Amino acid sequence: MLQGLIVLPWWGYVVVALVMTHITIASVTIYLHRHQTHRALDLHPLVAHAFRFWLWLTTGMVTKEWVAIHRKHHARCETEEDPHSPQVRGLKKVLWQGAELYRAEAKNTQTLVKYGHNTPDDWIERKLYTPYSARGIVIMLAIDLLCFGALGLSIWAIQMIWIPFFAAGVVNGVGHYFGYRNFECADASTNILPIGLLIGGEELHNNHHTYASSAKFSCKPWEFDIGWGYIRILQALGLATVKKVAPVPTYAPAKEVCDVDTVKAVIHNRFQVMARFAREVLHRVHEEELRKAAAANHQAASLLKSARRLMVREKTLISEAGHRQLQEILAGNTTLHTVYAMKERLQDVWRRSATTQEQLVDALQDWCKQAEATGIQALRDFATAIRTYAAVTG
Repeated sequence: MLQGLIVLPWWGYVVVALVMTHITIASVTIYLHRHQTHRALDLHPLVAHAFRFWLWLTTGMVTKEWVAIHRKHHARCETEEDPHSPQVRGLKKVLWQGAELYRAEAKNTQTLVKYGHNTPDDWIERKLYTPYSARGIVIMLAIDLLCFGALGLSIWAIQMIWIPFFAAGVVNGVGHYFGYRNFECADASTNILPIGLLIGGEELHNNHHTYASSAKFSCKPWEFDIGWGYIRILQALGLATVKKVAPVPTYAPAKEVCDVDTVKAVIHNRFQVMARFAREVLHRVHEEELRKAAAANHQAASLLKSARRLMVREKTLISEAGHRQLQEILAGNTTLHTVYAMKERLQDVWRRSATTQEQLVDALQDWCKQAEATGIQALRDFATAIRTYAAVTG
């Protein structure tokens, strides 16, 4: 076997391949995604260009194209105009042909013009990276062969398939199909795993779609975003500046009435508010009603089991059959009907347009009074809790 300049045991080549692909993943999530697309952080010019150069060598992707396609994905998510929605195109198509979908959309000049603004347009971008995007990966092949001999071809092949499969396929495909959801945002995004290591934190895709401009993808204590860890290191070295992260609710336990600060805090933290409502009201009441149904009627209990998922799910993501099933369940259970109606009324508070702050305060206070008047303990407890939300000061 032809040897290169660097001779390693078999596992050494595996480590090299994993390290190199991980650097590529870090470049995608930190530079292309969080920095360039969503402007969640600023990077030192030298760091930004190092990422850009590495991506040219290992992927041949053009910054403007990647950014434009991803911004369009957010703007048109789960519609026919979404470049890679598995809800529209099918999971198999996006998982195995995600790179082809990317290349097809990159040829759409309207997408690049509308969504590719404020991306690099310097001399090296115009003269090298964009017009000769394929030359970088050829250079990378030469480097791999020189350093590792014949095995360098295998390392290079792994580098070439890593992003098309894991980023274009797994994140864009599985990340909109299977997994868990912390927040019921208006698209089908999911968190694939709570430990974001393999794909640089991109596994936490539901968190990202909920708070797209956040530099940090993890939201729960048990979630880990390795991309955020790298950003914190760059920040400590003065090489990155974080501009925005997802809001964290603050509370004033002594508050007993809603005021302008309460409304601001509830609207600002509306996704966390609804996630808390799901846990503390919908799930709690559903479990109570399920126990009652199980003791009285096995058939009714079987029907009620599906209510938990449907009551929490974002309304626009429920199928027609799901809507019919949900309406049947709610029509047969007054308590569940009440808590679901209160969920929709709470969401209406921040969906109102042309409403003054005073009117919003009155609407939220009225909601709390209605919740207490239902006599449902979970709603009464939540009404007490929601009054304690406080706006961040300072």
